[in-house]
Amino acid sequence: MRTLRVGGVPEHFNLPWHLAIEDGDFEYDHLNIEWHSYPGGTGAMNAALRNKQIDVAIILTEGIIKDIIAGNPSKIVQTYVHSPLIWGIHVDANSPYKSVEDLKNTKAAISRMGSGSHLMAYINAEKLQWDTKSLDFEIVGDINGAVKALSEDKAQYFMWERFTTKPLVDKGIFRSVGECPTPWPCFVIAVREDVLENQKDAVREMLKVINTKTISFKEIPEIESLLARRYDQKLEDIKEWLDITSWSESPLTSEEIEKVQTHLLSLNLIPEKLAASKLIYNL
Repeated sequence: MRTLRVGGVPEHFNLPWHLAIEDGDFEYDHLNIEWHSYPGGTGAMNAALRNKQIDVAIILTEGIIKDIIAGNPSKIVQTYVHSPLIWGIHVDANSPYKSVEDLKNTKAAISRMGSGSHLMAYINAEKLQWDTKSLDFEIVGDINGAVKALSEDKAQYFMWERFTTKPLVDKGIFRSVGECPTPWPCFVIAVREDVLENQKDAVREMLKVINTKTISFKEIPEIESLLARRYDQKLEDIKEWLDITSWSESPLTSEEIEKVQTHLLSLNLIPEKLAASKLIYNL
């Protein structure tokens, strides 16, 4: 049995992985998939890849591209979710801020430097024509840290996937003031280079299994109810999320890689662009 350690966020996007593990789908191909959950998101997974704590990451596109350019010895092997990620922009329920525009020159809570919440604060600022050099951040670790930081006014807003954060809005802990979708496919599958060298066949088999699962995922009987139960979501929110979410079995294209790098470079978040061949690996 070949083992691959896979990291991902504890969110609804990754239910196909959990179902494939629970249903024994990987075992048919003599694979042991060891799942590692990262509530801290992309920044935490980048560190785990670098430290060889995981072999594979289901990770935000912009976050892994930035970190590969910064020296992370990993490659993108496939797009996982092709649709954009809808980032909700949240404030404390008792905050005086009523709109996204009100948040100019305030402090953003982020999970860690280089995380999705960090990078998307720049994308949002660029979209609103704010001075990105004046952005200020409070590192909070994860969504629980963000709740504490906003309630104590150590930060004034927090960007996180809208549907994941919706229960906090429903409970009156956060208030949503806006959204910022990613301008590219949101999740990719990244693998450490040494794993690609030594376990290429295992990675190829892993992708075959998970792609089979995602292709049929929306057709699973009562999948909406299962998602709602597992992720503490309202059924109507899950139905909306499923309608706008599409998984992928395709490589990230050169055009998509160019778009991400152009954005990151314009915001001075990367020192240079790399050729697509330096970022992706074709199995």
